[in-house]
Amino acid sequence: MPRIDRREFCLALGALSSVAMLPSVLRANTSPMTQDQPPADAPGIDQASAGQKVAAVDRGNMQWWRGARFGMFIHFGLYALPARGEWVQWREQIPVHEYAKLAGQFNPVRAHVEQWADIAKEAGMKYTVLTARHHDGFALFDDPGNPFTSVSTAARQDIVAVYAAAVRKAGLRVGLYYSPLDWRFPGFFFPNLQLENAEQMRAQYHRQIKQLMSDYGEIDALWFDGGESDWLSFSHDMSDPSFPKLKPGEHYHGKFSWQGAEVNRIIRDLQPQVVVNNRAADVPPDYQVREWAVGDFDNTTPWETAFPLAGYWGYSGDKDPMSLKDAIHLLANVVGRDGNLLLNVGPRADGTIQPSHVQRLKEIGTWLGKYGESIYETRGGPFMPGKYGVSTHRDQRIYVHVLEGKMETVTLPAIQANVIGAASLTGESVRVSQDPAALNLHIQRSRSNTMDTIIALDLDRPASSIQSWLQREVDGS
Repeated sequence: MPRIDRREFCLALGALSSVAMLPSVLRANTSPMTQDQPPADAPGIDQASAGQKVAAVDRGNMQWWRGARFGMFIHFGLYALPARGEWVQWREQIPVHEYAKLAGQFNPVRAHVEQWADIAKEAGMKYTVLTARHHDGFALFDDPGNPFTSVSTAARQDIVAVYAAAVRKAGLRVGLYYSPLDWRFPGFFFPNLQLENAEQMRAQYHRQIKQLMSDYGEIDALWFDGGESDWLSFSHDMSDPSFPKLKPGEHYHGKFSWQGAEVNRIIRDLQPQVVVNNRAADVPPDYQVREWAVGDFDNTTPWETAFPLAGYWGYSGDKDPMSLKDAIHLLANVVGRDGNLLLNVGPRADGTIQPSHVQRLKEIGTWLGKYGESIYETRGGPFMPGKYGVSTHRDQRIYVHVLEGKMETVTLPAIQANVIGAASLTGESVRVSQDPAALNLHIQRSRSNTMDTIIALDLDRPASSIQSWLQREVDGS
């Protein structure tokens, strides 16, 4: 998110939060991730999103999440109608009463929503995360305390309920995205000056989390966004007319609190197994999230990165998806660094996913159907990412993903294990030579495979017992 100066805050307050002056009944009816384009060299930026440090002890059920490795992110809401991304209201400074009119046109087809789960399954994804409510405040679920929902407006349907049932039927894990912040509340922008309003926003947050954790069966993942104490307006000195950004190490210490400990109690009482990310103040997280970034190898802190399939989160018009090669390289690079990949789609307003995106997802699923053993239920390493590519492992087998298409010899650091067998899952001929100084892979390249050459190395001991080689560069030729 770019720096917000005083003028932008004032414009935002005037455009977005005029709802505070409306009668309470009408106010409720009018009252999860930036749409910024990535750097030119993404993926591969060492950039992690702000949030709490992950606890040393897992709180949710992390075993399935660690093994899943690949999930679908679904950004869906009113913003699909103007088709300019989920931040369209903020970027174009659309007043809340004008933006709310979109709810009268928003009526996705139930069958299209149900198809998301089947598409995710065909893509080889193991879990899905849907934006139950983004920053614009429009909820895709029923909330008796707030009529600005898909149940109380034109759609007349609980989209979260439809989605959750379809995902479970497909045998996948159910995840929900939720944004505690709400642009309809001036209190988000000025939490001290508009403290009472900010507390109303907090009450909605607590109420809706309780509802999501109570009414939709077992929830496997909860993906917060925008609920940190140092996010957007909270990261500025609001007592200074220039609204300067807080200095590194400084934090918001105003009168407002999200009261995250109470949110955590609600979550853990109702859904003790759910895994939670690190973007909600004072809610102890199970894993950390990154966006638009692969970043560094990290096998000590569970992490996940989110990338859009076609350069946007919320639907922004029909655009070509990333190539299959780029998608496979992205997945391998993330898992080889011991992370999960959450690949985003932004359905159109009627709930359909662009056909070319569906086709690309099916192609990814076909690849995983052949080579998924090198992705699912694996951990990153023990060889560090390098010019050659990455490695993964499970049990007594290491998978070397050679992503450099012309490399015929890969020189890996010596390991304290004997290689007792080697084969290419992708069909190339491979010969292994091992000595105290190095482990060498000699590959006879195949013209038919320019995507990912996967060499399986069988060991005489568990691969997890091998130290990850963090300092030694993996070479090749």
